Amino acid sequence: MPKPTTKAELLLQSQKSYKDLLDLINSFPKSDLTKEFPEGTLNRNIRDVLAHLHQWHLFFSAWYKVGMKGEKPDMPAKGYTWQTLPALNIEVRDTYKDESLGKVKNKLSKSFNSLQKIIEHHTDEELFEKKKFAWTGSTSMGAYLIMNTISHYTWAQKLIKKSLK
Repeated sequence: MPKPTTKAELLLQSQKSYKDLLDLINSFPKSDLTKEFPEGTLNRNIRDVLAHLHQWHLFFSAWYKVGMKGEKPDMPAKGYTWQTLPALNIEVRDTYKDESLGKVKNKLSKSFNSLQKIIEHHTDEELFEKKKFAWTGSTSMGAYLIMNTISHYTWAQKLIKKSLK
């Protein structure tokens, strides 16, 4: 499926990708939901993957909040650069390691809905015009939303399928 170029496509594809991810998870027997992934996998189980998605929703929401006030957000997060993503993702994993899958699923649902509201709030131009907002740099807000929704959900599905086969 081609990357979305309109608000309607972004909403539809992000919702479909999210639903597909949840359907995949719900297709596994209960015993597989907490099964550990193979050694060497950063995210060790389904909970870790969903926590990763949730936290990246929160990262986007923070960038958006700061950026839309005309300020420069800490991207990807305070104290990290795009080159230090592995360390950030380890911190994300460790932040949620003691939470239940159910609790993380609820958080993910709320943060997903929050991003959907952000998308709904903007026009096609605001979402997809490059350099429309200073905080998005040379890209568009839509590109960041695609990265934090559709692309991330596809990554999550592939990782879960590969790890639980």
